[in-house]
Order: sequence, then C-alpha cells, then structure tokens
Amino acid sequence: MSHAHTHEHVSNTKRIWMVFILLSVVTTVEVYLGITRPSFLYMNNFISMNLLNWVFILLTLYKAYYIVWAFMHMEGEKSSLRWSVVATVIFLVLYLLFILLVEADYIFEVFKNATIKWNF
Repeated sequence: MSHAHTHEHVSNTKRIWMVFILLSVVTTVEVYLGITRPSFLYMNNFISMNLLNWVFILLTLYKAYYIVWAFMHMEGEKSSLRWSVVATVIFLVLYLLFILLVEADYIFEVFKNATIKWNF
C-alpha cells in the first residue's frame, strides 16, 4: 500500500527579495563610504590601519557570512555544522588579513626609512 505524500510548493520570493535588499543596502553603504571617505573614519587609526578600512573589512565579512547563510541554506542546518563552516572561513580570512597587514606594514617601513625612493 503506497502512502500519498503531498508536497506543497513554498514560494521563497519574499525571502529572495529580503536577501537582495539587505545585500544591496550593505553594498550601497560600502560604495557611499568609499566615495565620500568620511574624515572621522579615514583619519583615525586602529591597529595600524584607518577605521574606514576596518569598516570595509567588517561589512565584507558580514556579506560573505550572509551569502553563505542564505544561499548555502545554512540556517536549516545544525549549529555544529554551521559553526564548523563559518568558524573555519572566519579564521582563514582573519589569518590572511593578519599576514597582509603585517607584511604591508613592514614594506611601508622599509620604503619609509630606507634610501630606496618611494616611486609609486
């Protein structure tokens, strides 16, 4: 005897528009900050980098997390799987940022304090 299974088609149109609007707002804020470069963010430093760059990094990480959350359907998974994916990505991104910032600061100091001319 077969069991009749009925599957209702659930429309995700509202959810897709919400994801689109959220990512569009965050991207618009990034573009606006990049064009206007507010002096209170651009002229203040935190850990050898201006606050505007930190805002860009945080907004980009937020967008990346939300894309993984929405398009890889992580909200329906167990929290241990979510954290194993998200924590790995966050660790690797932070590690890459650390390496890039340390190396960039070193190269800046070499060009600033050496006899090599700053040609670029």
